[in-house]
Amino acid sequence: MTIQLLNGLVYGGLLYILSVGLVLIFGLRRVVNFAHGSLFMIGAYIGYSVAVYAGFYAGLAASVVAMAVLGVLLDIGVFRPLQKHDPLLTVLVTFGMLLILEDFARTVWGKDYISVTVPPSLSGNLELFGFSYPLYRLLVIVVSLLTVGGLSAWLRYSAIGLYVRASSADAVTTGMQGVNTDRVSAIVVAVGAALAGMSGVIASPLMALSPSMGGYILVDCFIVVVVGGLSSFGGAFLAAMLIGQIHNFGIVYLPTAASAIPFVLMIAVLIWRPNGFSGKSSA
Repeated sequence: MTIQLLNGLVYGGLLYILSVGLVLIFGLRRVVNFAHGSLFMIGAYIGYSVAVYAGFYAGLAASVVAMAVLGVLLDIGVFRPLQKHDPLLTVLVTFGMLLILEDFARTVWGKDYISVTVPPSLSGNLELFGFSYPLYRLLVIVVSLLTVGGLSAWLRYSAIGLYVRASSADAVTTGMQGVNTDRVSAIVVAVGAALAGMSGVIASPLMALSPSMGGYILVDCFIVVVVGGLSSFGGAFLAAMLIGQIHNFGIVYLPTAASAIPFVLMIAVLIWRPNGFSGKSSA
């Protein structure tokens, strides 16, 4: 039972690191970014390609930097020009980007599944509660907790964090106060894309790399965002941990219905609290 709980925390931690990027981007740009899963996938492939020659940690750093740059380009080239248009147009464009990036991955890395090994320094096991548990999986949990703390501190105590929160609440008024909201938006999208790349690299030793890997996990990420609340970091964390446990225990005890259970939860939450965990109940 304890092992299953820890495995659920591992998957929940990965979901949070990826989902919080969606929350960041939606909070400021009000954009449902369907290309976010492909950023996760491309980040994983970049990390793998660099790790082959320079090691896992270099691959992680390269992926974070590359995805941050791609995030800035995405904001400048897609979100900013389309911000005054129908939101449905941005959804269609980002969905098209997902398909393009998947085809790009097939062209560059091929269609075959690629397995990534855990770095030697993290390949051991740790004695925990009377049983042995992989050290790398524990690291994933720790990284997710550090991400929660780091983002909270950044948004609460830094100047740019103040600008992000102000722009999310009212971008027009914030701009009138002299804040360059376009620059703030580019930073936010860069951070969201970098987190997607980081989660892709961290997940690569736990799941096989494939061009479609982003699409699979993106579904759970959207469930996390909806259940937690579209603009809530705390709600996203709680939802990610809950979905992680449901996903893991579902696979073990209800394998035939495991994929449907998160959707049932989402429907129940939307009926009970349409704004998610972070919102107010409709009752």
